[in-house]
Amino acid sequence: MELYLDSANPSEISSAFKLGIFYGLTTTPTFLQRQGVADVDAWLLETAKTVPVIQVEALGTSADEIVAEAHRLLALGMSRETTVFKIPVSLHGVDACARLSKEGIMTNLHLIYTPQQAYMAMNSGATYVCPLVGRLQDQGTDALALIDSIVAFKERHGYASKVMFSSVRHSEHVRNAMDLGVDAVTVPWSVCQQLPNNHLTTLGTAQFDEDHRRMTVRVESLLRSNQAILSPDTPLREALVAMTVSGLGAVVLAEQGRAVGLFTDGDLRRLIEQHGTLDVHATLRSMHSFKVPHALPASALLNEAFRAFAETKVDQLLVEDASGKALGLIDIQDLSA
Repeated sequence: MELYLDSANPSEISSAFKLGIFYGLTTTPTFLQRQGVADVDAWLLETAKTVPVIQVEALGTSADEIVAEAHRLLALGMSRETTVFKIPVSLHGVDACARLSKEGIMTNLHLIYTPQQAYMAMNSGATYVCPLVGRLQDQGTDALALIDSIVAFKERHGYASKVMFSSVRHSEHVRNAMDLGVDAVTVPWSVCQQLPNNHLTTLGTAQFDEDHRRMTVRVESLLRSNQAILSPDTPLREALVAMTVSGLGAVVLAEQGRAVGLFTDGDLRRLIEQHGTLDVHATLRSMHSFKVPHALPASALLNEAFRAFAETKVDQLLVEDASGKALGLIDIQDLSA
């Protein structure tokens, strides 16, 4: 089933055709007017260079005018091999379609709302027969039954015309087109973007991403830039400033590069509870006893960090290089970043 983009928006066209899944582009004078296109011919010629197939309107009040418009656009440089001329169904539209089809020029008789119109379009040799589903449903008509009858009629009598499902409003319409066995569907970009979406797919992808991250990302990549590694003889005031800047709620206390302890915001609260007031000029060593913190090597994978946090029940883990030098802290919240 051919997938067409229904748009005149350059940004949408560029994004869509990078995907490599679209057979072509359909557009209308209404789209071009809304887009503010001033030179329609120039726009068509330039856009035709960027898409595999383009379907453009050939309008007129008589068959002669429609045929002349198609020939005019071809003379400007539109390609016979990649241009389909869209013609509203009518007696002179059918006439023009039959004449262009005999010349080997591709056509799309559209604005189809009845089986009889589709029958006339197929008899004229139209490359595409294009019922408008959304518009019919807006009026309370069973548009899917219409499509089903057109497809069945085409197959029963062996017509070569392709049935194109158009006026798509939501992703379920694309599913309808698939189920009904049409040859082509033309879809706005907003609906195209919804087609790959499913909440189970989203959940599954997130789980795969997280599992892959745990097995491939190393602890050192989680280290924040503003690490606070201080001497135990640092005054409390400086330690609090460093703790605030780091955003970790803790500072590493190290001597000769090796960690001898941590000072955390929890330690600060406990000291205040015990003493009421604290001397901000006093050193951390003088007011608090330390123990060597739980540590991980910088090369450890995140899986190891998850296990370490679960086993130790702490909020921060020390990260060390291969020589045992303290590099900083990771917080349990960093694992979900």
